[in-house]
Amino acid sequence: MTVNIGSRTIGAGHPTYVIAEIGLNHNGDVEIAKHLIDVAARAGADAVKFQKRTPEIATPPHMRDTIRETPWGTMTYLEYRHRVEFGRDEYVEIGDYATMAGLDWFASPWDVPSVQFLEDLNVVAHKVASASLTDTEMLTALRETGKPIILSTGMSTLEQIDRAVDLLGTDNLVILHATSTYPMEPNEANLRVIPTLQARFPSVPVGYSGHERGLQISLAAVTLGAVAVERHITLDRTMWGSDHSASLEPSGLEHLVRDIRVIEEALGDGVKKVFPGELAPMAKLRRVPA
Repeated sequence: MTVNIGSRTIGAGHPTYVIAEIGLNHNGDVEIAKHLIDVAARAGADAVKFQKRTPEIATPPHMRDTIRETPWGTMTYLEYRHRVEFGRDEYVEIGDYATMAGLDWFASPWDVPSVQFLEDLNVVAHKVASASLTDTEMLTALRETGKPIILSTGMSTLEQIDRAVDLLGTDNLVILHATSTYPMEPNEANLRVIPTLQARFPSVPVGYSGHERGLQISLAAVTLGAVAVERHITLDRTMWGSDHSASLEPSGLEHLVRDIRVIEEALGDGVKKVFPGELAPMAKLRRVPA
């Protein structure tokens, strides 16, 4: 019940795989993307993730002509999507930068041409965004790559998840529990779905993709057995863009990785034992020997 991505192994008994989701928080700027890669590497994350769209395909028709105010002026939603989308040259640059920083990198494709785009760049894995869980055409294209697939399950029912897993297969699959509210309030976290998914798909590693403020919920997910944790990251939560407010700033990501590693150590192996550090207190305090 493990999946290998790059040089890392994801599954029970292995370090939690921490994905720093850059997404579109680079705001179409390669230098911001590089700064965010640096943030992820310094914090000790395992991977950085982006999003890749073909705007004419991935933008819902009813949204294309919607007017949006942006830092680059007033434009349609479709024009905005083009403005923040990286092309091949930018992805080669940031992908090489992430690799040199010791990080895995991949992206969430939002349409079939984007799958091929990422395959041409030889990504180590593919991520299915929650919004794409019901896109059977794209899921089929992803399955045919033979690459590891990470499936987010926000805005989805168990029956929809079943259909996606049936299509993708359980080999080389990681499932992430998620709630697609930005930012997410604690009463929508529903972390007990993690063991529900573990029981429903016993041969698939299960993790957590969070959109909450703070760290507590992500850390609780690890104590419930999440073997991967994905969080959006930003240089500054006040930056313009829809995902920044639900993202971790650099110090937040550092604290998240630090605390996950402490929790991993503290969880132990489940075997009750007397530790060496208890021997002196036992000799001092226990009046009746066993």
